[in-house]
Amino acid sequence: MNQVVLVGRLTSNPCVIETETQKKYTSITLAVQRPFKNADGIYETDFIRCILWNGIASTTTEFCKMGDVVGIKGRLQSRKYEENEEIKFITEVIVERITFLSSNK
Repeated sequence: MNQVVLVGRLTSNPCVIETETQKKYTSITLAVQRPFKNADGIYETDFIRCILWNGIASTTTEFCKMGDVVGIKGRLQSRKYEENEEIKFITEVIVERITFLSSNK
């Protein structure tokens, strides 16, 4: 089963991008604080890239801004690409559902 549930803060304002085939998407990064302290007594934060498609991309762009807290449910997706003749891999969350937890609208 490939399922991810995260709660975190948006690190920037989301904006909708339209593909050549008229599909809409937005890429957001969630700052998710770890539930434990490191050896120095500090909570570390993970920055997780998430992709939203079509309706939820548009709605998120309309109702959310940098710093808002959101909850997401989705799945992990890995892909590879080539940059400077080097193959690189990236893992991101494909968001299936988003809940706005601190939006004022």
